[in-house]
Amino acid sequence: MAFLCSSLPSSCSIAIFGESNTDRFRSSPSIPSCRFRLRPVNASHICAPAIDRSTIVISETASEDELWAAACLRVRTFNELNPSAYNIQDHRKYLAEREFEALKERISGKREGFTRVSCVNATLPLSQLSTSSEDLCSACKFSDGIEDRVVVGSLDLNQCRWLPDEIAGTKPEGFNVDFARAYLSNVCVAKELHRNGVGHKLIEKSKGVAREWGKNV
Repeated sequence: MAFLCSSLPSSCSIAIFGESNTDRFRSSPSIPSCRFRLRPVNASHICAPAIDRSTIVISETASEDELWAAACLRVRTFNELNPSAYNIQDHRKYLAEREFEALKERISGKREGFTRVSCVNATLPLSQLSTSSEDLCSACKFSDGIEDRVVVGSLDLNQCRWLPDEIAGTKPEGFNVDFARAYLSNVCVAKELHRNGVGHKLIEKSKGVAREWGKNV
């Protein structure tokens, strides 16, 4: 099975001045004084909540409650909604219900063009998240029968007869027509958990699931 994945890497740069550089400037007779101003880096780029990464569980959705939590995370991630807007909670619920029903339809095999679809989630125990993540906990919490957990990352792994570009007539080179393909969609990680390796873990798990699918084709 061919596994296709595309992502937009994030990057961050920071200027670092070594001791030798500053000493050289200070000792230079032609430059009596020299000041450096470092531009502040957005805190969201360098700070992440202190969590025990070993408690992150990456797995395929096991219940409708977890699927609902994943749908809520996607609404929260992909839609920039004004918190002070009128009836914002009702609108979020409406969007989550649409995503939830669409997910169930794809996973159950009712959506035309999809051979198989799996929703892969990253979850954390509720106890691992701080009070600053109250909104995330409230929106994306579910119970696995043992403890309360929160969906903090999610994606869809899609096996199909045709890739999206092929619908427009573009065939991938180097593949047999009957060769099964898979691709990822709806990849998201809660902003509170950025820079904790959640996205990487989701991708790696999806690769493993895709390989298992390939063995059974």
